[in-house]
Amino acid sequence: MSMISIIVPCCNEEESLPLFYSEAVSVLGSLGNDFELLFVNDGSTDGTLSIIKDLAAKDPHVRYISFARNFGKESAMYAGFGNVRGDYVAVMDADLQDPPSLLPEMLKILETGEYDSVATRRIDRRGEPPVRSWFARQFYRLINRYSDTDIVDGARDFRLMKREMADAIVAMPEYNRFSKGIYGWIGFRTYWMPYENIERVTGKTKWSFWKLFKYAIDGIISFTQAPLSIASFFGFFMTFCSFLALVFIIVRKLVFGDPVAGWASTICVIIFIGGIQLCVLGIIGQYIAKIYLETKNRPHYIIAESSFVPEKKVG
Repeated sequence: MSMISIIVPCCNEEESLPLFYSEAVSVLGSLGNDFELLFVNDGSTDGTLSIIKDLAAKDPHVRYISFARNFGKESAMYAGFGNVRGDYVAVMDADLQDPPSLLPEMLKILETGEYDSVATRRIDRRGEPPVRSWFARQFYRLINRYSDTDIVDGARDFRLMKREMADAIVAMPEYNRFSKGIYGWIGFRTYWMPYENIERVTGKTKWSFWKLFKYAIDGIISFTQAPLSIASFFGFFMTFCSFLALVFIIVRKLVFGDPVAGWASTICVIIFIGGIQLCVLGIIGQYIAKIYLETKNRPHYIIAESSFVPEKKVG
């Protein structure tokens, strides 16, 4: 009998955890497969860990890992992929925005053998601010155009995959992780399952606009060199414009004898070129910062405690 493993990253989810557990166990129990729920406590400061421990004490299907501090959702997912035991692996949020009711259909598609993973995508952004939705759409358009990954607009982290795909994800130990890009980069046959957006069952999202913006920048830098190419283009373009301006000033002086007039225009040009230089240096700096973090070889996470002996205490 095949086993289904569900990875559930948790950060301050004490209100939604009992609801998620009840619905997930009900759906998984109806499938007839063995299953496990691996909760990864990502440095929660509320009662999340206590609730997870209570669930693990009364249900042998529940296992948990608790980080020493908050390392982020990407690290929690990576720890989960490295410690699950199932033949099929899924990642789900604890806030029920990833409905467990989709799991039976997802499993049925995988069992046909035609696909290696079933991924979900939102067909709408109901409940999301319009400005945030617009930026999200532009991000997907940009990264699909300039990177070698295939990321569908509205894609969620919620997907059910075969163990081979989960192992391939673990084999990519990069520190700066962007899972949506990793899923697309490693390939495998993926079926996209559309569903209507579901709002959180309780609480507020941990993803502010600024956090999403930084996450998008990480994704772009991790999977495309386009910003560096744009920076180089600006450098050549401004050099060419400066050369034309220099020729114009020399010809004007020799032919018409006019002095170079206008300190204001000169200052504007200097500020404009200086701004572009700072922008280009900022782009280069982002890539250097990512290289700096990678070369440190720091672990993605540190485990403070768990309900089992994990493969690695740090990873």
